Amino acid sequence: MREEDKRLFPLSTIGGVVQLFRQQLTGDLEPDLTLLSIVAGCVENSMTSSRNITVSPVSNDISSVSEKILDYEEPEVADVENLRLDPPVELHIVEALCAKFESVIKGYCDLSLFKEGQFATRTLVKRVSDIIWNTLSKTQYKDRAHLQSIYSYLTGSKLDCFGVAFAVVAGCQVLGFSDVHLAISEDHAWVVFGEDSQTAEVTWHGKGHEDKRGQSVEAEKAKDSWLYVGGKPVLCNRHVEVAALVSSMSPAMSPNMDSLEVGVLQQELLWLLYDLGHLEKYPMALGNLGDLEEVSATPGRPPSRDIYDEAVAVNQKIYQDYHVYPYTYSAGFHYRQRDFKGALKSWAEAANVIKRYKYSKDDEEIYKEFMEINNELIPHILKADENLLSDPECFMSLLQFYDGLCSWEEDSSTPVLHIGWVKPIVKCFTSFDFNVRAKLDISLADKEEGNEILSFSDWTFEKNFPGHFNIKFANCVPETLNNNYKKSLNDCDMNCDKRAGHY
Repeated sequence: MREEDKRLFPLSTIGGVVQLFRQQLTGDLEPDLTLLSIVAGCVENSMTSSRNITVSPVSNDISSVSEKILDYEEPEVADVENLRLDPPVELHIVEALCAKFESVIKGYCDLSLFKEGQFATRTLVKRVSDIIWNTLSKTQYKDRAHLQSIYSYLTGSKLDCFGVAFAVVAGCQVLGFSDVHLAISEDHAWVVFGEDSQTAEVTWHGKGHEDKRGQSVEAEKAKDSWLYVGGKPVLCNRHVEVAALVSSMSPAMSPNMDSLEVGVLQQELLWLLYDLGHLEKYPMALGNLGDLEEVSATPGRPPSRDIYDEAVAVNQKIYQDYHVYPYTYSAGFHYRQRDFKGALKSWAEAANVIKRYKYSKDDEEIYKEFMEINNELIPHILKADENLLSDPECFMSLLQFYDGLCSWEEDSSTPVLHIGWVKPIVKCFTSFDFNVRAKLDISLADKEEGNEILSFSDWTFEKNFPGHFNIKFANCVPETLNNNYKKSLNDCDMNCDKRAGHY
């Protein structure tokens, strides 16, 4: 540990931890992932443990409760840096844990057997991942919070999927290899190493993936897989790996309670990374920062809406719109602001991304996300705001959303939509009156380069997308042009389907 870092201990305030990260991020040497993960994990675990949850006695005195509410004030900016950590992070504990991690990695890895030049080899990466894997607790602890840090590994022998990948990269750094880096999708992590940027699985996802450790990521599979974001993950350097560490923090103390200290620390560290330019290619971290700013805005900083928009822009510019979560973050913001039309539009854009992929059982997390949107959130907003039902743009967003889900299922080995999905879909469609539905004119455009993907795009008055669907609004569509609503066969226009613009 650097002498200038040692002088900051004990870390008794949020400001002290932020300063440690600042020195590590701006120093001449690359950031020490082990040190920063231990410190962040120590703060997170101590501040979210059950002993820090206190329940105030219930008071029947309404006036005293009212006085407490009126007396409450948001902490001033100056107070944030001075927010105290109890207990403080002690130097001797951090040094002991750093030494323990180094001894585990070096004790089980004889570099003379693995080192071939200055770059890491697949055999070495596999060896480090084996060390981490075989020293983890064998008890089941899936989906628990606070298991992503090296602190959790050293004190409880537990790590989540991201934590294992991060620990492997930190272990390779301990061994002196600076070419091993994280690659992060929206629900998975692996490593990139070597002069020619080889890939290697080092952690699990779901069940039975431990056998893949050391194997390369299959490029052909990644192309159609949301788990690998179509082969367009966030490729980290050391500084972005610190951003990944910070973004993975969780302030949750219980399902209904968060730690103020951890939330403030995460927010301050994300702003530090933002100012240093380390979030410029990291849409997920921007989404997390937007969520934190929405809860407690930082004076002088951009509003949360702008941060969500920036995450979407990064996704479109850097990752060719292959990431889904920037749109679900944005949709969540609009939903909480009761801008239901904006939420529906963002969900439609999220579905427009997922249609690029073929669904598999590895997509459990995004499957649950879309199921909640389809089965609960969309039906709720259509009930909560009846004005949506008279807006053809909302009907267009609904069509785009369902088109994305159907395209996701198309050519997939596992079906997506079942009766539990279809019932809400049919109910939502039929909630829109025919006069609203008739204002959308949908026609198949000319094919180009074999692209036959059904797609709805941002509406203007009329847009044409080669190989896709054209959408425009008509002032009105005479009922005689639509055979779905005729009372008898004699009333039908038998040439309807032969003329462009009819459906």
